[in-house]
Amino acid sequence: MGKLSQKTDNYMQGFKEHLTLGTNISKTIKGKLSFGAKVVQAGGIDKVFREYFAVEKDEKLVKAFQCYLSTTAGPIAGMLFISTEKIAFHSDRPLSLACSKGGRTRVAYKVLIPTKRIKSASVRGNLYNPDEKYIDVVTYDGFDFWFMGFVSYEKSFKYLQHVIQKQR
Repeated sequence: MGKLSQKTDNYMQGFKEHLTLGTNISKTIKGKLSFGAKVVQAGGIDKVFREYFAVEKDEKLVKAFQCYLSTTAGPIAGMLFISTEKIAFHSDRPLSLACSKGGRTRVAYKVLIPTKRIKSASVRGNLYNPDEKYIDVVTYDGFDFWFMGFVSYEKSFKYLQHVIQKQR
């Protein structure tokens, strides 16, 4: 019973962190619902993954997780796709950016990292709040990507580690 209670506490902490990382909880929930509707319309998460990213013929989606990507402008809500060949992040909502000719445009925020380019991945805790965790992915060319706000870090990290180890 104690193990079940601990798992439930971890899940609820992850869920709470996932919702509160965004700048506006109602916008975060609206983005999640909108993305969920897109998944249903497309016919599944695998089809959404193939729509968002170039996918090799033999490549398979292993798992997808809702999370946030940490950026200098703040966390961006989205989906982390883990496939047999890459990890890829796609924002839930497009970002508004200034155009060179004036005005603004809206674009999705995307990150694509081939698994063979990943040097390491580890779960780290926030120094000031150990309950807040993130997955740190480091590439061979020295880039750091921080994914946070997972409902279950252990599960997410397990899938990521499995795919990275298969590439080696």
